[in-house]
Amino acid sequence: MAEALPELPMAETVMVRLMRIGVFGLGNFFEPVFRELGLTENSFHVLCLLMAGDQGRASPSELSELVGTTRANMTRILDSLVNDGLASRAIEARDGRRHVIRITTAGCKVASEAGPRLVEPLKRAFSGLDADELASLDRLLRKAIVSFDKGATPLRVAA
Repeated sequence: MAEALPELPMAETVMVRLMRIGVFGLGNFFEPVFRELGLTENSFHVLCLLMAGDQGRASPSELSELVGTTRANMTRILDSLVNDGLASRAIEARDGRRHVIRITTAGCKVASEAGPRLVEPLKRAFSGLDADELASLDRLLRKAIVSFDKGATPLRVAA
């Protein structure tokens, strides 16, 4: 690739590829676990965020940002959770354009029951890393995410 596209910074290009492979691998690793629980990874993440959130509620846009998915995909996730009785959707009393998503008692139960079943797969997923390596990976990924956010600022074109 370096010969075919010499202007491309290889270290950064390889890093993007490694991160994509890692995300794909995690998805494949956890998909059977979540399927057995009757959830998707994103729907479980939404339930966890709602449980941890202010009064078990959040807006769809907040959830979309926190899960890291598009608003259209979040709508599909929320539709599924609402249809399954794990969450409810209501219109905000003070702003008729804003929806509020709340976790239901059934949603709390499903998320709580899923937690213990994820312990072993989570530990197995990162079993190749010791505590120091896991801490370093955490620190570096957080630093990369901040870099992504800063890099997303549009560059000003010089006049």
